[in-house]
Amino acid sequence: MALVVRRPQLKWWEKIYLPVIAKGLVITMRHFIRTLTGRTKVTMQYPEEKWNDQLPEHYRGAPALVTDEQDRERCVACQLCEFICPPRAITIIPEEIPSEDKWAKVEKRPLAFNIDMIRCIYCGLCEEVCPEQAIFLRKDYAITGESRAEMVHDKARLYEVGGRRVGLVNKWNDLK
Repeated sequence: MALVVRRPQLKWWEKIYLPVIAKGLVITMRHFIRTLTGRTKVTMQYPEEKWNDQLPEHYRGAPALVTDEQDRERCVACQLCEFICPPRAITIIPEEIPSEDKWAKVEKRPLAFNIDMIRCIYCGLCEEVCPEQAIFLRKDYAITGESRAEMVHDKARLYEVGGRRVGLVNKWNDLK
């Protein structure tokens, strides 16, 4: 059984739409006057002004590698971030730590660590899965380059932009 919905009957002034047009013009004029008097800011002047002060606490920006307090690599080349990355933007080539090294118990370190920033979707899964807290999403949204090759950040570039993090690193813990 079909349900019939009756249309409301419009008055004669509603049929000519003038009150609705007038209401829209009033709203437009109000915005125009606020903009002219400077009460409403319309455009952010991008290179001079940035959103850095207004970014929310949960903002996920570009990934970067970090070092510990003694500028040692936190990454153990476990490749979890590479495996969990949905667009396959992360590429890690692990290498063994020589047996005469004090930290040979760790077994691996990254020989090469690349992130293709064009493919990265800034999902944050790499940061969540990292057991050593070696990869962090920094609050940076202006990542530019003149070619595709410039947008592939290698290990040196990732450490350069990542900086240093303070805290316990399981890799360098003698008890582990």
